[in-house]
Amino acid sequence: MVKLSVIIVNYNVTQLLRNCLFSIKKYLENVSYEVIVIDNNSTDSSWKNLISEFPEFHFIASETNDGFAKANNKAIESAKGEYLLILNPDTEIEGLYMNEVLDFADSKPKFGCLGVRMHDANGVFLPESKRSVPDMFNSFEKLFTKFKKNTSKSYYRNDIGEFEIAEVEVITGAFFLIKKAAYNKIGGLDEKYFMYGEDIDICYTLLNHGYQNYYYGRASILHHKGESTIKDNVYLERFYGAMQIFIDKYYKESKPLQYSFLKAGLKLRHKIEQIKLK
Repeated sequence: MVKLSVIIVNYNVTQLLRNCLFSIKKYLENVSYEVIVIDNNSTDSSWKNLISEFPEFHFIASETNDGFAKANNKAIESAKGEYLLILNPDTEIEGLYMNEVLDFADSKPKFGCLGVRMHDANGVFLPESKRSVPDMFNSFEKLFTKFKKNTSKSYYRNDIGEFEIAEVEVITGAFFLIKKAAYNKIGGLDEKYFMYGEDIDICYTLLNHGYQNYYYGRASILHHKGESTIKDNVYLERFYGAMQIFIDKYYKESKPLQYSFLKAGLKLRHKIEQIKLK
């Protein structure tokens, strides 16, 4: 039986994807795993060269780019693993820790999802490795201040050390471990999100179904953050649009005060970022 299905959505990042696949071959050799790469209709066709370079991995060519969530859901339909690892193509696994991580997941009866410590190419820790569900207070902290609260309600969970293991609310979609049974039970990634926000949504959905989510700081990945992203108006529309989808879905009816505050904050921050582009 396959223990782990690694799912990677590629879009115009062939060299980063190659490095990612090499890191999987190097560090997952003692794990029963498969790799499914789905290309989201890249304009750069060089990714096809990887098919012969990594013949043991499965490649899928999507005829359209319908976004990150939809591509993952499509690839996962053919996954055989007990666990799914949604992995960004601009990441690299570092170390022979996967069996340890899977044993940890197996030990938790209400296991939801798990993320690891991420750092950039300069070795700088990426705080989005461990987060809280956005609310009125930590969203203000995130959107408008650089003040870092050292509490369990801070957006980036600054009360948890980067090398610790702890229960958290939200992890990142760059390295997202989940049991396939749980993924299917909650309906997978919400395809209303084209890109961004779907990781927050699925983490919150898991919590609402009684699962527990974890940050595993003893394992790490290199994340070439931003190298595969063009920061333009399309990016801003997708990023802030994703946050709007989230608050529409969870706060509009049940928390109208928070909803009004968050909607205004997102609109203002979006406008500020648009001005910076000019």
